[in-house]
Amino acid sequence: MEKHETNYDGSQIQVLEGLEAVRKRPGMYIGSTSSMGLHHLVYEIVDNAIDEALAGFCDHIEITIEADNSITVLDNGRGIPVDIQPQTGLPAVEVVFTVLHAGGKFGGGGYKVSGGLHGVGASVVNALSEELEVSVYRDGAEYYQSYTRGNTLQALKQVGPTTLRGTRVHFKPDPEIFDELVYDYDVLLRRMREQAFLNGGVKITLEDKREEARKETLYYEGGIRSFVEYLNKNKTPLHSEIIYIEANEEVRAAQIALQYTDSYTETVVSFANDIKTTEGGMHETGFRAGLTKVINDYARKNKLLKDADANLSGEDVREGITAIISVKLQEAQFEGQTKTKLGNSEMRTLVEGLINNKLATFFEENPTVARTIVEKALLSSRAREAARKARDNARRKTGLDSLSLPGKLADCSSKDTTFTEMYIVEGDSAGGSAKQGRDRNFQAILALWGKMLNVEKSRVDKVIGNDKLTPVIAAIGAGIGDDFDIEKVRYGKIIIMADADVDGSHIRTLLLTFFFRFMRPLIDHGRVYLAQPPLYKVFKGKKEKYAYNDNELALALQEIGEDAKVQRYKGLGEMNKEQLWETTMNPETRTLLRVTLEDAIAADEIFTILMGDKVEPRRDYIIEHATSVKNLDI
Repeated sequence: MEKHETNYDGSQIQVLEGLEAVRKRPGMYIGSTSSMGLHHLVYEIVDNAIDEALAGFCDHIEITIEADNSITVLDNGRGIPVDIQPQTGLPAVEVVFTVLHAGGKFGGGGYKVSGGLHGVGASVVNALSEELEVSVYRDGAEYYQSYTRGNTLQALKQVGPTTLRGTRVHFKPDPEIFDELVYDYDVLLRRMREQAFLNGGVKITLEDKREEARKETLYYEGGIRSFVEYLNKNKTPLHSEIIYIEANEEVRAAQIALQYTDSYTETVVSFANDIKTTEGGMHETGFRAGLTKVINDYARKNKLLKDADANLSGEDVREGITAIISVKLQEAQFEGQTKTKLGNSEMRTLVEGLINNKLATFFEENPTVARTIVEKALLSSRAREAARKARDNARRKTGLDSLSLPGKLADCSSKDTTFTEMYIVEGDSAGGSAKQGRDRNFQAILALWGKMLNVEKSRVDKVIGNDKLTPVIAAIGAGIGDDFDIEKVRYGKIIIMADADVDGSHIRTLLLTFFFRFMRPLIDHGRVYLAQPPLYKVFKGKKEKYAYNDNELALALQEIGEDAKVQRYKGLGEMNKEQLWETTMNPETRTLLRVTLEDAIAADEIFTILMGDKVEPRRDYIIEHATSVKNLDI
């Protein structure tokens, strides 16, 4: 991106309000004080460096996890201004780090486009850090200032001459604020890799100086084309060339890269000003509308669709697609504090127009690729029609709707989804214990048996016709795929309860793959849980304790004393109804793990590797992670 020559000095730093609220309510500014919020601090400082890259002034960003879990971010941009900011009479850099909503992102001309959490980044990181130091390398001089919990420790001082240019920020998150203080290298690596893809030509170095020293340099000249190639590395592309189109206007721009594979799922990832828009927004709406129109128009024009045929649906034309949509704009309107949905309607017009013009041109110039894509969509359409017929037949035969629930479902009496929960239990014996031990008022039990379908290798018609999954679809009652409606889900919690062994893990993985691919909003809304049955019962006389892992077993043995006996549960069926209720189903005493999706790209990659057709990536994954396996049941 070309340099936008505006004077970046103190006059462009605008001040809106003070910092007091951040420490009182940190969740409002960084989402949470858990591991997610901890990593968000790094993203905020890196976003400032990316803003310099977007403006054309920075091409190398270095992030270091120091030995003490503090963070250093160094960029070679222009350096934060150090001259006096007119509104406050303070050096601009001090204002940026100590005043909320101060920055060059609010129309002062500092940046044409920018990311950052509504431009609050640097001051929020400072407020939530036990200590923070900033060094600015600007106009041949080095400047330094330090802070603690948002307060300035000393005036900005000029340290001496330097040949460097840019900004170095070092901060240590505050233990008074955060529940978790240990950084996860892989979480940071995924985020930094995204940023390197989205800003082709910018080099990002991530280094870990803790015990497991690691370092990775991320640099992708191909930008988002390289991103698509990376996402498809474990899939089989249907055409070798990655399709790339772009549109540039004075105050907005859009880039799209896409490639189809032989998979049955879609991977569409969108960004606005380098912020991942996980809930989509206007740019995605434009993309979907344009893609559906262009493929249908091409199919009609070239007689691949007959006059009597219905149009291909959006779901059909996106089967097997991997696409990256990246838009840049001024005054981005993000819905919600966490920026997950883009609200600017003009971006729909821009992206839809881009697809309608340039993708249509690509198809005309590359008829072989276009026909391959249309034929894939036609196969999907036929499968969907077969699925509709299968669904209608299933409704007639087994009642795939709320009027006729599956025979294996023992329903609850309450219909209030604030409290209701459905346990999906593997095996008839465990299902029997669960039915007898549950609270019938709010707990439903669906017993499954036999091997479940691996949906990663199946189209929707096979899923709907599968006798193991039909009861799950019917019991949840909200449809599947594009027809899934989260408002119609019949239970507040969907809880997978399987044995704590290899077979149980396989069943959990198959069900999670199904929910991820065909009922994704269930996971997005935090409605899917994993039950945690105990591994051991330790008892002596009338004393007994349950242990959920080896550490708890050691503590229980210590507590109950000598001659204590240990029972190792191999399956849920070994527990009677009272034990199952007490350990795994009673809301007062049980442990549930909520299934969350912090990174859809990483989840997509893992499901593709573990459940897909290619053996080589799965073998590599197993070899790489073999040393970190904690519970292996042989």
